[in-house]
Amino acid sequence: MLELSILGFLSEEPLHGYELKERIKALSGHVRPVSDGALYPAITRLITAGKLDQHAEPGSSAAPRRILSLTDRGREDLLERLRHPKQTEITDQVRFNTLLAFLRHLPDPREQAAVLRRRQEFLDTPASFFYRDGKPVRAEETGDLFRQGMLRVARATGEAERKWLAEAIAQLES
Repeated sequence: MLELSILGFLSEEPLHGYELKERIKALSGHVRPVSDGALYPAITRLITAGKLDQHAEPGSSAAPRRILSLTDRGREDLLERLRHPKQTEITDQVRFNTLLAFLRHLPDPREQAAVLRRRQEFLDTPASFFYRDGKPVRAEETGDLFRQGMLRVARATGEAERKWLAEAIAQLES
């Protein structure tokens, strides 16, 4: 998810590390904060792999800023990650939102729709946070005010997302 965010934001424009970190925090930081200890090693890995380029520019203070940009290899990797997301990037809401944030970079609407269809299939599979005798527990069956709240919110969110997915897929396929 972190590398996808780095590649995605840098596909839009070159950024220095602090700007990149702030954009990643805005996208998912409230749920999964990004630390310097995770971000900068990921950037180094991507530079070493030839997916990012860096150069120094004078900073607003005495220290130069390290500007990062996407290479052709990095753009190819981004498109591959968008075309074939990992299953956890489909099933995990925060990871899926990260995927959605950059899905517009896939040039083929059919490929975009295929990713959305995977999420739609996942959401159409009966699930719950809680199970009894191997079966999903519905909100009305919990007997617990707080679990009922979790399940009702999840159901409403799921219904809204399924509706949007159907609309988006229809639009992409028309």
